[in-house]
Amino acid sequence: MNLVKSKMFGFSTALFLLILLYPWNMAHAQGGRYGDWHMGPGMMQGWGMGWFGGIFMIVFWILILVGLVLVIKWLIQTTSRGKVEGNTGSRAMEILKERYARGEIDKAEFEEKKKYLT
Repeated sequence: MNLVKSKMFGFSTALFLLILLYPWNMAHAQGGRYGDWHMGPGMMQGWGMGWFGGIFMIVFWILILVGLVLVIKWLIQTTSRGKVEGNTGSRAMEILKERYARGEIDKAEFEEKKKYLT
């Protein structure tokens, strides 16, 4: 008996909250007229954008996405370009120092190529 009362109390509380929180004026929000402007369903009839509006929206978002991809690609290329050039120069200098240390090139050739790299 106690279990039945608690279930009924829970059900009635939930029903009360549902009724209390239900937006009663939502159904009436579209019913009025404001001057000669018709508000609500069907306001795009007559001189509305029709199918052109849907196509325009799709093209607009495609252009936005393509623009974002191009900006991201450009940012990646510009940030990685500096790293590649810096690494190439330092790697070339390391190779030049290794060749000089092994005796493959003399001091004059080492200085000339070092000046060229820096």
